[in-house]
Amino acid sequence: MMRVNLTRRIWFSFIALVVLMGLTVVIVYPISIKGTLTEETYRIIEQEQARMANPFSEHFSLPQSEMNFIERREAERSVGHVFLLDGEQRGEPVPPDDVLKEMVQNAGSQEEQRERYELTYNDAALFYVITRIQSNGEEAYQISFMWDTYRDLMVNRLWERLIYLLVIASLLSLLPAIWLKRYLRQPFRELGNRFEQIAQRNWKDPIRWEGDEDFQRLSDQFEKMRQNLIRYDRSQKTFIQHASHELKTPIMVVKTYAHSVKDGVLPKDNLEDTMNVILDETDRMDKRVKDMLYFTKLDTLQKETINLEEMVFGSLAYRIEERFRMQRDDLTFIIQGPDVKLKADLEHLQVLMENLVENAMRYARDTVWMSAENSGDGFILIRVRNNGEQIQEEEMASLFAPFRKGNKGQFGLGLAIVYRIAELHQGKADVENLEDGVEFRISLPET
Repeated sequence: MMRVNLTRRIWFSFIALVVLMGLTVVIVYPISIKGTLTEETYRIIEQEQARMANPFSEHFSLPQSEMNFIERREAERSVGHVFLLDGEQRGEPVPPDDVLKEMVQNAGSQEEQRERYELTYNDAALFYVITRIQSNGEEAYQISFMWDTYRDLMVNRLWERLIYLLVIASLLSLLPAIWLKRYLRQPFRELGNRFEQIAQRNWKDPIRWEGDEDFQRLSDQFEKMRQNLIRYDRSQKTFIQHASHELKTPIMVVKTYAHSVKDGVLPKDNLEDTMNVILDETDRMDKRVKDMLYFTKLDTLQKETINLEEMVFGSLAYRIEERFRMQRDDLTFIIQGPDVKLKADLEHLQVLMENLVENAMRYARDTVWMSAENSGDGFILIRVRNNGEQIQEEEMASLFAPFRKGNKGQFGLGLAIVYRIAELHQGKADVENLEDGVEFRISLPET
């Protein structure tokens, strides 16, 4: 397929428009104009007939002409008259026998008082009108005829003028084509330059086009894209910075302790305690790396890629309670609404609940609540609550942001993962301070 640029497309469009107009005129013109001029020819003939109020009265003299039947063809608007009375022909010079014979036959079979006819003679059209009149109680016929000279002459004149108009219109169409080319080329060139800058990761300058509403809307859409790219780039840099910062400390601890053991120096009282520190830091690194990989995976998922299945809330809540109970034996777990059914991706929902419960355990004094209920508006509401200290108001807005650390210095991806999983399920995550603690709420659609 041939590729053409915008300028050529504009020129091709205008040329195609002119050609289409020309073809339309060529096809429609002969039919409409010839039909109109044929009607005008008959009207002229009938007007000439009407001038003869009573051609057979005693005061009427038959029209005489020096032109014969063939010569009259050269006249532009000449109308000839033939009268039939008692089977005799009077008036103009007698037409050829075959022409007169056809006229007489048509007159004899005519039912209306006046009718129009057409015949071809010597490759030319002859238009004639036969009018039946009364003369002394007997029927007589007036035949008025006119050649197609006038019609063809007018058609040719109109053709010439029409060709001039087409040529002038084609030349004038160059002006809007040139204007349209420049009008479209400028914003596209400007936007193209900006896109090239964005491709080179230079997206500092905003994209804004003033003027045409459509181009302005297009520039607004690309401005949103630019802002999204800036946010994505910023979050990517933040992700790398925080990831490197979070991994740097445990790697340094592991490296230091390993060198110490190698040199025979034990940072702790004994080798077992020293190796336990190395293992704890290794576990911490492992968890952080898994969280980062999981968070990155969630960013690439769409709603269609998650596997929704029906489950009972209690089957998940009791399993999580059993898993975390041993980490703090001073905590009491309360599960409410265990029989509530919901549809979700089991793997993602388990990660969501684990992160919420782990966060609640970190701040709870002695109790953690897990509950589920049908909110009545098409959503299932999951709550995870603790009776620990409240969250400061200035921290509420950024609580679900990636790499945010709580006041106990914990790694900041858990709540960001919760928020992203809720989004994947077309739900939402929220948090509220209560009188005796903090409650996280997750709203998930019923279906």
